[in-house]
Amino acid sequence: MLNEATVLERTLGLVGALCPPPHEVILVDGGSGDETMAIATKSCSTTLATIPTQLLHTTSPGRGIQMNQGAKAATGDVLCFLHADTLVPDDLLAVIEETLGDRHCVGGGFISLMAGKTNVRWGITLHNVLKTYYAPLLFRPHQFFQGLRIMFGDQAMFCRRHAFWVCGGFDESLPLMEDADLCRRLYRQGRLRLVNRTVQVSDRRVAKLGVLKANWIYFYIGFLWGLGVSAQYLKKFYDDIR
Repeated sequence: MLNEATVLERTLGLVGALCPPPHEVILVDGGSGDETMAIATKSCSTTLATIPTQLLHTTSPGRGIQMNQGAKAATGDVLCFLHADTLVPDDLLAVIEETLGDRHCVGGGFISLMAGKTNVRWGITLHNVLKTYYAPLLFRPHQFFQGLRIMFGDQAMFCRRHAFWVCGGFDESLPLMEDADLCRRLYRQGRLRLVNRTVQVSDRRVAKLGVLKANWIYFYIGFLWGLGVSAQYLKKFYDDIR
C-alpha cells in the first residue's frame, strides 16, 4: 500500500470475502500520506476481523521492500502478492491451490483485466496476456521452453514460499520491474503458469496519460528492460500515479 485511500477499502472488502478464507493477511504500507493507514486499521477490526492480520510499515517506500517484508512475516506455505488497487474473485485461493496442485508448478499469476469506472480496456488486457508469453519467447527463448513466463504485480502473483526465498525474493534495489525480475529467477525452481482467470486492476495510469502514450511507455520500458537496460534508468519514464 502507498497512498491508496481511494481504492483500499474495496480491495480489502473482497479479501475479507474470500472463500475459503486466507490463512493470514499482511498489509504493508510504504509511508502513505493520505488516509490509507486509517482505512487499513479500521478494516483489520471490521472486514478482516475473523482473519489473522498484521499491519506493517516499511522504513522506506518501494514495492520490492514492502513485499519482502510481508513475505518475511508470512507463515503459510504459499505467498500471494496483491497490489492495493487489484480486485480479486472470491475463489482466488481455491484457484491458486488447484494451480499449485501440479508439483512441477512453482507459481503464477492471473490475467490482469484493466478497467475504469465506465469501461474495460480490452486492448491493453489482451496485450497483458500476450506479453506473458512473447516477452520471454523474444528475449530468452531457451528459458521460455523451460517454463519461464513473465508476470507483473497487477496479476496477483503467487508462488511457493520456499521457492521464493531460495531465489532470493524481490530485488529491493529495483524501482520497477521487480516482479519480472523475480520471474527470471523463480522459474528455475519450477514452471510458472498464467491462470485462465482474471483479477481487475485500475486503469488510472492509462486514464491520465492516454491510451497511446501509456502503451508506448509500457512497450518502451519492457523492450529496453529485455535488452538489459537498468531499471534505475527506466524509472524516469514511469511516474507514480494515484
